[in-house]
Amino acid sequence: MSKLPTQIEAFLGCKTIAVAGVSRDTNQPANLIYRKLKSRGHRVVAVNPHASQLEGDVCYPNLRAVPEAVEAVMIVTSPEVAVHIVRECAELGIGHVWFHRSFGQGSVSEEAVRECERLGISCIEGGCPMMYCDPVDFGHRCMKWILGVQKRVPV
Repeated sequence: MSKLPTQIEAFLGCKTIAVAGVSRDTNQPANLIYRKLKSRGHRVVAVNPHASQLEGDVCYPNLRAVPEAVEAVMIVTSPEVAVHIVRECAELGIGHVWFHRSFGQGSVSEEAVRECERLGISCIEGGCPMMYCDPVDFGHRCMKWILGVQKRVPV
């Protein structure tokens, strides 16, 4: 793996990562991220209030319901939900949050980013682990380059 930006290295250095927004539709970005992190050896936890099992694993309705300590959360939800997840992270002592975004707004909410800053949570605004976890597919390499030129992802 090439040299990673500091925040991304810290996030991907976490052993247990929750992915908020995993869906019944296995082609959704959250599901792809979930599988990628799992394939890299992370303990990955699915979070979705509308399912009890996704991707063949137990799914939890929220972070409070997860029976083990979570170190980081990948937020792949609507921006309106993101601030609530950030506050839940603060309550549970989770120190790393990554807001998914490729083109468009994605999961990034200005209010949620401000909450991370206020609560001392390290946050990454935009992009996704699939742009940084080897092997990176051609599509994600291209998106990382384009979004990097636009200064919308850490490079």
